[in-house]
Amino acid sequence: MKGIILAGGTGTRLHPATLVVNKQLLPVYDKPMIYYPLSALMLAGIREVLIISSPEYLSHYRTLFGDGSRLGLQIAYAEQQRPEGLPQAFTIGREWIAGEPVTLILGDNIFFGNGLGPMLRRAVARAEAGKGGATIFSYRVEDPQRYGVIAFDADGRAVSIEEKPERPRSNHAITGLYVFDAQVCDHTVGLTPSPRGELEITDLARRYMEAGTLHVEPMGRGFAWLDTGTHDSLLEAAEFVRTIQHRQGIQIACLEEIAFLQGFITAEAAAEQGRALAKTAYGRAILTAIEEEAYAPLPFGERRADDRRRG
Repeated sequence: MKGIILAGGTGTRLHPATLVVNKQLLPVYDKPMIYYPLSALMLAGIREVLIISSPEYLSHYRTLFGDGSRLGLQIAYAEQQRPEGLPQAFTIGREWIAGEPVTLILGDNIFFGNGLGPMLRRAVARAEAGKGGATIFSYRVEDPQRYGVIAFDADGRAVSIEEKPERPRSNHAITGLYVFDAQVCDHTVGLTPSPRGELEITDLARRYMEAGTLHVEPMGRGFAWLDTGTHDSLLEAAEFVRTIQHRQGIQIACLEEIAFLQGFITAEAAAEQGRALAKTAYGRAILTAIEEEAYAPLPFGERRADDRRRG
């Protein structure tokens, strides 16, 4: 499974803040916005990532992440000359995808909740098992007319998908996270632009629905989905992250911590990066994760070996 972060666009709703910087590089409380979608891909177990952005900003992402090796990832980059809809990610990244299943996440979306990792890995495993199909994640909202909306029948099967309908058939919005099988690039080729001149992700999802291969994972109570496309929503997301981190003493989207706990990097590699950021709560969270993992109790009869966490 590969992962794509779509981090392009002009960010006009955030002007003038985004006149000289890409939206996904703006901070959401204490870290760049793009850390949050990247953390979701990492929680899904994805290690090959393509970042798509405007040509003038790609050098910034390369400075931020390099080739991804410090996180145990392989990060590649691709240009989006102009935004032409979310499925454009599959035409830009077709050669890089190379016929494999792929997860797409929007660079301005934040997901949080207990069980997020297992939910994502379940969708990834389904796509990787060759069963075909796509998985989308729905979230109940008060104002569904602002989003792509999915409606269900009495048995919980998806029966309609509409893009920003005037009269929504449900309150279930489609979030900016999608898992597709290896045929997604071929399905994208046949899409036609909507009246607003863009390829629509809802049209792509509808193809899978009509074929009977669309899976929907509802994000119910206990999950948070935040879209940071406006000044108010950006501030709300920052307040949310700050509140959770201060109340629970954890870090949301701490990439090095996730990389260590996922087994992408060793304890030594994580500690080196934690020490470099030790003056911040982010850096201390890395070091705390290593310490807590080292002393975590093991099942009866097991011994702690010199495994991935110790290099």
